[in-house]
Amino acid sequence: MSKIDPTARIADGAVIGEGTEIGPFCNIGAHVVIGSNCKLIGHVHITAQTTIGDDCTIYPFASLGTPPQSLSYRGELTKLKIGSGCTIRESVTMNAGTVAGGGITEVGDRNYFMNCSHVGHDCHVGNDVIFATSATLGGHCEIGDFVFIGGLSAVHQFTRIGPQVMVGGVCGVRDDVIPFGLVNGQYAVLEGLNLIGMKRRKFTKQRLATVRAFYQKLFHGPATFAERLEAARPLAGEDPAIGEILDFIGKGKRPLCLPAVAK
Repeated sequence: MSKIDPTARIADGAVIGEGTEIGPFCNIGAHVVIGSNCKLIGHVHITAQTTIGDDCTIYPFASLGTPPQSLSYRGELTKLKIGSGCTIRESVTMNAGTVAGGGITEVGDRNYFMNCSHVGHDCHVGNDVIFATSATLGGHCEIGDFVFIGGLSAVHQFTRIGPQVMVGGVCGVRDDVIPFGLVNGQYAVLEGLNLIGMKRRKFTKQRLATVRAFYQKLFHGPATFAERLEAARPLAGEDPAIGEILDFIGKGKRPLCLPAVAK
C-alpha cells in the first residue's frame, strides 16, 4: 500500500504506485502517474502529464511538470517523463514539453539532480547522468548517458552533449560537445577527453591510446578542422568510440565545441 500524509493534496485521476510514500504538503496533479516505491519527502509539486518511474526519491520544493518557459506556450497539456531510480534534490525544476518541440521532456534512469538544477522544456536527458548544484539546461537540449554537468553551468538551448562528457563548473556551453569530451571555461572550450570517465567505463589502455591518437589528429593536427575531419572519417572502424564521435559530428546542425587553439 502507498503511504500518503494527510496534509498532501492528491487530485482525482492521479495514479500512485504501490509502496510509494507521499510526504507532508505535497501537491500532485490529476494527470500525474508515480511508480512504485518512490519517496516524496515533502513539499513536492508535480503537475502536467508527468510520469515518474519506480524507486525515485524527490526532495522538498522540487517542482516537476510545470509549464514550459517558452513564449509560444498556450496552456496545452504536455508531458514530462522521468525514468526509474532517480534522485531529485531540493528545489530542482523540470518543465513539461511544448507542442512545437514534440510535447515531451524526457529524463532517463538512475540520474542524480543536485539542488536547484533545471531541465528545460523538450530536453532529452539520458541515463546515469549527474547534474551538480544549479546546473541548467535551456530548451530542446540533448544530453547523452553518463554525462556530468558541473555546478552553476548552463547549456544553451538546442545544444547536444554526447555520452560520457564532463562539463566543468561555472561553464556556459554554447556549442555541441563530442562524446567523451572534457569542456571547461567561462564559455566552454574543449580541453581534451574525459579520461577518468572512460576508465570508469572500463576502457583498456590500448583503447584509450587509440582514441587519444585520433583526438590529437582531429583537433590538433595540421590543416583546417574541416580538412582534418574529412581525413579522419576512414578511422571510424578503429574503435567504437571513434565511430561514435564521428557519427555525432556528422549529425550536428549547430557549431561544435572546439579547443581554444583549433582552427
